[in-house]
Amino acid sequence: MRYAIYFAASAEDRLMQLGNAWLGRDPFAARDLPQPALDGLDAERFHALTGNPRRYGFHGTLKAPFHLHHDKTEAGLVAASKEFASLVAPFEIQGLAVNRLGKFLALTPDQHEPELSAFAATCVRHFETFRAPLSETDLLRRRQSNLTPRQDAYLVDWGYPYVFDEFRFHMTLSNKLEDDRDAELLAANAKSHFNSVTGCPRTCNSFALYFEPERGAPFEVHSVFELTGDIAPVEAESRSVGVTSKETA
Repeated sequence: MRYAIYFAASAEDRLMQLGNAWLGRDPFAARDLPQPALDGLDAERFHALTGNPRRYGFHGTLKAPFHLHHDKTEAGLVAASKEFASLVAPFEIQGLAVNRLGKFLALTPDQHEPELSAFAATCVRHFETFRAPLSETDLLRRRQSNLTPRQDAYLVDWGYPYVFDEFRFHMTLSNKLEDDRDAELLAANAKSHFNSVTGCPRTCNSFALYFEPERGAPFEVHSVFELTGDIAPVEAESRSVGVTSKETA
């Protein structure tokens, strides 16, 4: 079983509902959903182009999937999530938009969002003690992505290459798109589908714990945690720097 700390909201949140419908799966109820009909793209092709993000569930990565460290428990991880949520305050972002991220389609911020980046960095550090080191197999798999030396160091130290200064928030909407026509059709349809939740300010007041029951199985939502603290993410990040042994060694 693996766990992940993801940017997500409740099942009733409109962004989550639209994202779940787009990918064709509800990770809250662990069930498939009918995907919307798209202009210019048949249902079978749409389903095939969204297979990878469908398995992970609609989300934005904060702490990438990890196996629990041998001396940690799920109950301890849940308790740490509740504690974290009680310390950090909700924060605003200016908005999300449908964009190309390399060869992928994703929802990304309209502009640089310091509080969101700080929130992700704080999550990486706060939950690090719960992460088991990556296996050699997982390291080799990740290294097929032509990582930079810095990204490779982050992979070894933190279990994910795209953290801290390499982090770019995204909520993935597609597989890797090699065909430009597929990419253009998906982007046009996604802009229409997510129109009501893009280009407008959003209050970020929660995060979620997802879990993978067994390797290769679809991820499910374990719990959503509401942020109720009074420490802004940028301040929380400044307090978190150096709290792990790898940063103080």
